[in-house]
Amino acid sequence: MPLRIDILTLFPDMFAPVLGTSIVGRAIAQGLLEVNVHDIRKWSLGRDAGGHNRVDDRPFGGGPGMVFMCEPLCAAIEAVEAQDPRPSRRILLSPAGSKFSQVIASTIAKSERIMLICGHYEGVDQRAIDEMKLEEISIGDFVLSGGELPALAIVDAAARLIPGALGHEDSAAEDSFSLTSEEGKPLLDCPHYTRPREWRGRIVPDVLLSGDHQAIAKWRREESISRTRERRPDLDLLHGQPLEDEASMLHRSVGLSLVGKSSSASCCSGTVLPGQIAHERNHT
Repeated sequence: MPLRIDILTLFPDMFAPVLGTSIVGRAIAQGLLEVNVHDIRKWSLGRDAGGHNRVDDRPFGGGPGMVFMCEPLCAAIEAVEAQDPRPSRRILLSPAGSKFSQVIASTIAKSERIMLICGHYEGVDQRAIDEMKLEEISIGDFVLSGGELPALAIVDAAARLIPGALGHEDSAAEDSFSLTSEEGKPLLDCPHYTRPREWRGRIVPDVLLSGDHQAIAKWRREESISRTRERRPDLDLLHGQPLEDEASMLHRSVGLSLVGKSSSASCCSGTVLPGQIAHERNHT
């Protein structure tokens, strides 16, 4: 059976455009992934003064914002859980949770069923979190208006790891963070190049045109290590390993060069953005 993902949200209309597009859309169309979006307001406790289905109330102890109430959220979780006999891994998108990673994405891709609960407002009543045994996950350290975008990020990250979802079986294995050092720590992807051979005075490293697959693999590995050290020192990689000098030497011998210029340069960097992905408040 395909991986089933249930998303509980106050804004179900946000999901259809993304879920029907690109890799996620193809995975769903191929029967590799099933995604169901549920409107939490269907389990609301009447209507508020503005005429909306009520799912929140003021926090005890005072303070700004509103708090997700226990009953509508738990009723939604229990009702959705009952739709499939397979038990779900229940994940609440929350800045108080463990940071999402490629390792977590891999475990989700291998699961039978998960439930993503999109928080909103100031937070979720802690009693609901405890009663439903929710696992809290954050995609980083910034504020978003709700958990919908983090939920979509998790769906996308997991979908591409499902066998058959990508065009090439090695594509996911060679992504940033899927690559690892000898110690098993994550590495960023290496730089990538395509035609033309020369563009605005910048030329592709000779090793990539050599046809020597062993040399190419070594260059890519060393570039991954060098890039990770430079851009993500927080990953604490490869301390004490004699790879830096080798990487530097290799880069000097086959690195980028500018036609008619003495300086080296890089372009067309790989698939990750520098810095950490980050996320939400208990809005999410």
